[in-house]
Amino acid sequence: MLIRRNVHLRGLVQSVCYRDTCCQLAREAGVNGWVGNLHNGDVAAVFEGSPDRVRRLVGRASEGPGAAEVTECAVTTERPEGDCDVRILGTAPTA
Repeated sequence: MLIRRNVHLRGLVQSVCYRDTCCQLAREAGVNGWVGNLHNGDVAAVFEGSPDRVRRLVGRASEGPGAAEVTECAVTTERPEGDCDVRILGTAPTA
């Protein structure tokens, strides 16, 4: 069973290696999707994988790497799309 979560993060989340760290954690967890910056200074990510792995990754994403200061983490459920890798986007798509 796969689940997919869209994660929107606010705070000091750009220029602190957030995307690189998040992508590395996703690869280590065996979770697919993407992570990218938004024009307003936020970061968006999509994680797709097993429920336990995605939940753990969302928890780690809400903390961020050491230099980040995540002040808000909003999570929404999406229908799995069958992502087969994890990638860093320069700019994340907006809804």
